Amino acid sequence: MDSTHISSLLTVASIVMVSLISPGPDFAMVMKNSLLYSRRTAFFTAFGISVGILVHLTYILLGLGFVIHATKWLFLLLQYAGAAYLCYLGIKGILAKKTTARAQVKHSHHEIESFKAFTQGFLTNALNPKCMLFLLSLFATLIPTNTPTLTLSFYGVIIFLETLLWFGFVAFCLSGERTRAKFTGIRHWIDRVTGVILLGLSVKIIFF
Repeated sequence: MDSTHISSLLTVASIVMVSLISPGPDFAMVMKNSLLYSRRTAFFTAFGISVGILVHLTYILLGLGFVIHATKWLFLLLQYAGAAYLCYLGIKGILAKKTTARAQVKHSHHEIESFKAFTQGFLTNALNPKCMLFLLSLFATLIPTNTPTLTLSFYGVIIFLETLLWFGFVAFCLSGERTRAKFTGIRHWIDRVTGVILLGLSVKIIFF
């Protein structure tokens, strides 16, 4: 890898990290599952998001990203599917009911299946068209057009690892026993606030 590609890789990695840190549906999902469930659940959510990124990267590297963007009905299908999923999660969170103190203690040990946590993270990212557009713009503007396929794959691996490490870090920080214990009494509010955020993000996907 020559100096041009190294410089480009560092630039791409820096921009991706800034975008990951910025709050969005992925962050909201990891935060919710970290505070409401166990560290394992949080990690599986983070892993699902990372695999979602990997799906975007795969079809972009295969040249299908531009096809999706150029095919209006296909892009709209992805856009509305992503918005509908976030809307569903948002409404579900907003309708969360307050539980009794006894139920809260019992629920604090409640766990959702690892596959469900993974699926939530995966669909939240994979159905987000803004993620596709962001990655497309990176590959179109910052990566040299003559970049070999193997080098492009290396870019993809770096972006995947950045995503996994960042959201794994968020999951680790927010899923500690002490941290979760502080929020036991307001679990329904965590659900509701996250629901409002996800609902707002679903509207943003469609109209902005």
